[in-house]
Parts: sequence; C-alpha cells; structure tokens
Amino acid sequence: MQTAVAISSPRWRRTRVGATLAGPAAHYCRAVTRLPYLRRDELDHAGQEVWDSIAGSREAALINDQGALTGPFNAFVHAPDVGRHLTSLGRVLRFETSIERRLSEVAIITVGARWKAEFEWWAHARMAREHGVPDAVVDAIGRGDEPPFEAADERTVYAAARQLTETGRLSQDAYGAVQHLLGDTGTVEFVALCGYYSLVSFLLNAFEVPLPAGAAPRWDHQAAEDPL
Repeated sequence: MQTAVAISSPRWRRTRVGATLAGPAAHYCRAVTRLPYLRRDELDHAGQEVWDSIAGSREAALINDQGALTGPFNAFVHAPDVGRHLTSLGRVLRFETSIERRLSEVAIITVGARWKAEFEWWAHARMAREHGVPDAVVDAIGRGDEPPFEAADERTVYAAARQLTETGRLSQDAYGAVQHLLGDTGTVEFVALCGYYSLVSFLLNAFEVPLPAGAAPRWDHQAAEDPL
C-alpha cells in the first residue's frame, strides 16, 4: 500500500471547484477525492480479494473513469483487513435481514440525509423509489422536512432512524414502535443498519468521495467548509 506516500502527495490536496461550478452547491467537490484511487492491478492479494468480493458481476457499474472502485469501496481496498469485514457486513444488512427492502431504504436515506452524504443519497434515493417509497417521502427526507407518510411502517422506521442518528439513542416510544414492527431480531438488524450507513457516510464525507459524472449534489455544502 502507498497510503503514507499518497497522503503527502499533491493528488491528495483538496481542490476548490467553486469557480467552475454554478449553483448553491458549488462547494461540493465533484471531481476530487482525498484518498488516491487504486486500480485492481495496484493492489496486493488481500486488496484484490476485497475488490473481487465487492465488484463481482457488477464490476462495470462500480468502476470509474480512473479504473478504481466508486463510492466508499475505494476506501475498502485501501485497508483490506477492514474492507473485507465491511463488505461482508454491508451485504448482510442490505440483502439478508428480515427487514423489507422498502423499509431498509427508508432507514438508509434517513441516515444519508442526516450526514449529508452525497454519494449515499445519490445511490439510495433511487433505490428507495424503486422499492416503493413515494417520491414525496424521498424528497422531503432529502430536504429535512417532515415526510408526508401514508404508510405507518415507513413513518416508524424513519422516526427511529432519525432519532438514533441525531441522539445515538432511542426513546422508549421509538424503541417500542420499532420492536412491535420488526421484532427483536429485526430491531437489532435495524440498529446495525443505521450504524453501518453512518460509518459509510463518514467514509464518504471524510474522503470527499465525488459523485459520478453528471450527478448533481443534493445539499449546499458551503456552510461545512473549513473556517480557515
């Protein structure tokens, strides 16, 4: 791995793009990541194993113009001992829990909106719509407004995910509602899901992972700029 060298390399340096982007989200860095991109042929055996477990049959959709993995996955192969476990956990939490996918996506976009994780929102807002979450609900979550829920189960999941990511806790009322809806097993899975996607949000935000070409940022990030 070349992490120590890459951190001091000019490629790591943050590039301001406000002069080239118009609109309120001009300070979101759409083309530069703090973490150098790694191609598969630059990885050792452990890194390549993680790459292959992530890409699988989806490789074409997950590779960017630099030949590296998109989203949080480039970080996974930088630290393959961590990335191996994160990949496995993410697969279980997305596809192998007792929670209906529609409700999982409500939780994920609620977490993504809380942390204003652009790539997470870009990927999962679409999935939420595809799995039956109404457009008006998705849009309101993205704006930070109270969503106009018609489905009581979506409201329960949203309220608990928002409270958990805002406070790190669940009130007895919120816990009771989730436990009644999902059961004990599902409640453990739900809390783990929110924690995992908070972690993914931290990776995306800390390394300023860019959106795919042509994708527009959801939030105005000017207020998050360094004060100095």
